[in-house]
Amino acid sequence: MIIKTDEEFQGMKEIGQICGRVLKETIQFAKVGMTTKEVDDFAGKKLEEYGAVSAPISEYDFPGYTCISINEEVAHGIPGSRVIESGDIVNIDVSATKNGFYADTGLSFIAGESTNEKKQRVIDVCEMAFEEAMKKVKPGAKVSQIGRAVHNTARKNGLTVIKNLTGHGIGRSLHEDPKHVMNYFDPADKSILREGMVLAIEPFISSNATLVTDGKDDWAFETKDGSFVAQKEHTVLVTKDGPVLLTEVE
Repeated sequence: MIIKTDEEFQGMKEIGQICGRVLKETIQFAKVGMTTKEVDDFAGKKLEEYGAVSAPISEYDFPGYTCISINEEVAHGIPGSRVIESGDIVNIDVSATKNGFYADTGLSFIAGESTNEKKQRVIDVCEMAFEEAMKKVKPGAKVSQIGRAVHNTARKNGLTVIKNLTGHGIGRSLHEDPKHVMNYFDPADKSILREGMVLAIEPFISSNATLVTDGKDDWAFETKDGSFVAQKEHTVLVTKDGPVLLTEVE
């Protein structure tokens, strides 16, 4: 999507803020001992309160309002009977639609406490990678520079990126052109960032793995070696003054 009118900007800002608030409130709600379905039901009620509809359900008939992934599950985890345990890396991904506009945001965090330093490290480096990626978001820059920044940050810190999970264009549907915003440098990608373009940018930083595979069900992606993985995602508007994070909330 290329935002060209104030009406489009306000529509994207509204759904962005809804997704951001639902993510923040759901993370605050999630506690050790809860099932992922309990957490998801809370998020679903919040989306309804804000007048939004879950995008995974409306677009793909996904069996949950949100995607909640734990430990070896990296993305698209189905909310269910799994209990959140202290020390788990939990990822909650919220995407939704309202008035024909879509936004997408996600974050990984540690439930309770963990004595494993690698878990916090992937989360911290993911945050760093996202911030470095934002420095590349400006009109006229190549989309591939986002991936270069993410990969370089991971490598400098002794970590890896998940290469087969990517960001994407977003706006009038959940997934739009560009179909992929890589988390590594792809020299074949010549696409250029344009003012008004909207992207879901989401680094996936891993302790060791570079690929995810199909998991225990029809949806979840997992690491074969049990590597820890963290994700951070925002819906980002490209402007001449730098990136605007539509899903960022106070």
